[in-house]
Amino acid sequence: MVFIGISGALGVYYFRHIEEVPISGRRRFIDVSPNVEQILARTAYSQIMQEFRGKILPPNHPYSRFVGRVAERIIRVAGMDDLKWEVHVIDSPQRNAFVLPGGKIFVFVGILPIVQNEDGMAAVLGHEVAHQVARHSAEKLSYTKGLLMLQFLLSLIIDPRIVFDQTISEYGILRPFSRIAETEADYIGLKLMATACFDPRAALTMWERMKLVDGDRVAPEYMSTHPGHDTRIKKIEQWLPEAIQIRANSNCQQVSQYAQTLGNIVHVDFD
Repeated sequence: MVFIGISGALGVYYFRHIEEVPISGRRRFIDVSPNVEQILARTAYSQIMQEFRGKILPPNHPYSRFVGRVAERIIRVAGMDDLKWEVHVIDSPQRNAFVLPGGKIFVFVGILPIVQNEDGMAAVLGHEVAHQVARHSAEKLSYTKGLLMLQFLLSLIIDPRIVFDQTISEYGILRPFSRIAETEADYIGLKLMATACFDPRAALTMWERMKLVDGDRVAPEYMSTHPGHDTRIKKIEQWLPEAIQIRANSNCQQVSQYAQTLGNIVHVDFD
C-alpha cells in the first residue's frame, strides 16, 4: 500500500509538470522555475568570471565584435529579448562555447578558426542560444530530481545497490539524456540561424571541420555527454531541407546587405 500511495503521488506530481519545449515540440518534465534557475546561474557566472579573469577580451576587440554581431541576430529571432544577454569571448585555445541560464554566452577563441565565418559562428551560437530557449539547465536539474525520486521508489522493491549504482545511472540514464538535449539544441539552433538569415549549410561544414580537427581523440558516443560528430552530421543533413526553406521564407535580402556592409567595415583574421 505504501508503494502504491507514493507511486500515485509522484505520478500526479510528474504529470503536473509536463510542458512542451519551444520550437522542437518535445514534451518533458520540468519543475525548476526560471527564478531558481537564474539564482543558481548567478553563482556559476561569478565563478567563471573569476576563473577566466584577465582572459576575457574587451567588447571592442575584433573577436568580441565578430561574435557579438552574430549573437545579436540569433538572439533577435529567439524571442527572448527580456533577458539581459551578455557575450564574452575568452582568450583560450579551447574549442568550445557554452551558455548559462539568463543569457550569458561564453565563446573561446580556440573555436574561431573552426567556425571560419559568420555563418559558421551562427551554427555555434544558434546551438548555445537554443539551450537557453529550451531551458535545458532547468530540465537537467528536474530530470536529476525525477531520477532520484524514481530510484527511491524502486529501492522499496529492488535491491538499493542495483537501483543506486552510479555506473548504471551515469551511462544508462544521465548521459543519454544529455545527448538528447544536445541533439535538440542542434535542431533548434539550426532553425534559429536560418530564421536569422545565416546559411544553415554552414552548420554541416563546421561540424565536418570539427571532426577533422578532433580526429580519433573523441570518446565513444555512449560514454559522452554529446552526440558523436558523425551522428550530428547525419542529423543536420536530415534537417537541412527544412532549415533552407525557413531561410528562403525569411526576409534575408535586406539582412544580407546589412551584414555585408558590416563585414566590409570589420575584417577578422583568425589565423
